[in-house]
Amino acid sequence: MSEHPVKGVIAAVPTPFSASREIDADAFVEHCRWCLDNGCDALNVLGTTGEANSLSFTQRSLVMEIAASSLDADRLMVGTGTPDLATTVALTRRASEFRYAAALVLPPFYYKPIPEDGLFAWFGELVGQTQARPIDLYLYNFPQLTGIEFSPALAARLQSAFPDRIRGAKDSSGNLDYARQLATIPGFAVFPSNEVSLADAGRDNYAGCISATVNIDPAAAAALWKNQSDTTLQEDVRSLRQGVAAYPLVAAVKHLVGRRTGNPVWNNVAAPNMAIGDGDAPARLDAIAGRLVQPA
Repeated sequence: MSEHPVKGVIAAVPTPFSASREIDADAFVEHCRWCLDNGCDALNVLGTTGEANSLSFTQRSLVMEIAASSLDADRLMVGTGTPDLATTVALTRRASEFRYAAALVLPPFYYKPIPEDGLFAWFGELVGQTQARPIDLYLYNFPQLTGIEFSPALAARLQSAFPDRIRGAKDSSGNLDYARQLATIPGFAVFPSNEVSLADAGRDNYAGCISATVNIDPAAAAALWKNQSDTTLQEDVRSLRQGVAAYPLVAAVKHLVGRRTGNPVWNNVAAPNMAIGDGDAPARLDAIAGRLVQPA
């Protein structure tokens, strides 16, 4: 397990690939390094923004290897959750082999409703089957997509049963009342998915944020993390988040990364997602791109 728990400002990085779904290692590493050099404390690889659930096991393994071989693994967490336990175990073992700091794990999201005892058993098996190469595990709460919410009681039960493995959660529900409840669990690190929440991190005991829109201006989020009472920073971060989130988030983030880099590979998204097309969306997003560091 990592001796350096993840915390602070974390970008949920997108995955660049060709139209035929070939991973572009150079573009990926360039963007990851840019994020780390411009304010990110860590990166979340192969999350929702990384389109992990549209990639094969082989593709996910390749992205994991590219990141771990090119970046400081102590500053990386990686999404390993899938609906089936065997694949989740295999990906989580790979994360440990590559010395990632942590794995971010979705619940098994096909069968619903699921009793909490069933979820507890599933995560218990994941812990047991990865115990030979233990890695910190974070619950990934995203009920809008999975149809499953980790109740605060279940999160506390898992943390109590496996305190050396279950370290916290990323909450993408957008419900900060829920996130605040999670953050009252002793020793349980909570990362809301909206960097605007950093303004309340000290009060609400958040460990940071894991956000798609941090990819656009990590420096602003980092400044807010350090100066949480700065109302000008709060409004700056809120404005960016709202502007990007007005569009399909994965496609919008990739469009803006493409604007920063000038690399058209970032225009590709995996079906069923669709790229930002013609119309007024590119112009509105390009207005946001004025705050990006442009390529030399």
